[in-house]
Amino acid sequence: MATRPLKLPEGCENIVLEQDSPNPHWHSIPSGQLLLRFVKEVLTTVAFASAIALALNFFIMQVTYIHGKSMEPNLHTDQRLMVEKISYHFLAPQRGDVVVITIEQSPLPLIKRVIGLPGEVIEINNNQVFINGRPLDEPYLDDITQNNYGPIGIAPGHIFVLGDNRDVSHDSRFFGAVQIENILGRAWLSYWPLENIGPIE
Repeated sequence: MATRPLKLPEGCENIVLEQDSPNPHWHSIPSGQLLLRFVKEVLTTVAFASAIALALNFFIMQVTYIHGKSMEPNLHTDQRLMVEKISYHFLAPQRGDVVVITIEQSPLPLIKRVIGLPGEVIEINNNQVFINGRPLDEPYLDDITQNNYGPIGIAPGHIFVLGDNRDVSHDSRFFGAVQIENILGRAWLSYWPLENIGPIE
């Protein structure tokens, strides 16, 4: 069957239809303005990402590193940890938790282990920690020596913290019980060096 060519309406013979033709608006913007727009978009993205990172660091999670020997043999100098800041807003600290704290006597945060809880009586006698007169099992300890201490009661809203390396640790035996509100967070994961990667116990 024969076909006839499509005849355009009069006056439309010179119309050219192009697919994916560039937006003529871009051709009207000077290159300097295009560069400025690009830089502004990049800076906005960076600022937004930075704000999210700061919020995460301040309210939810932060990274820290170990300096010193007070938590050996479980944590070592230059070991990198992740510290979560959420749980203690909803739950009380638990015995055995490894926490990052602030105290007036130190310009830097300290990392210690929670040993005594509010309202308890703690005592160290004959190289053994006692809580309310009962010996405390501490499987995370290596062979250590610790001087006698107490007995002393722990005030409400406070915790008693000790380092795992009791011979060299500066802890609640020296600066007293720590207010729970002075806990910055709980150390929950070691991520560097790689051979130490895993949860903090």
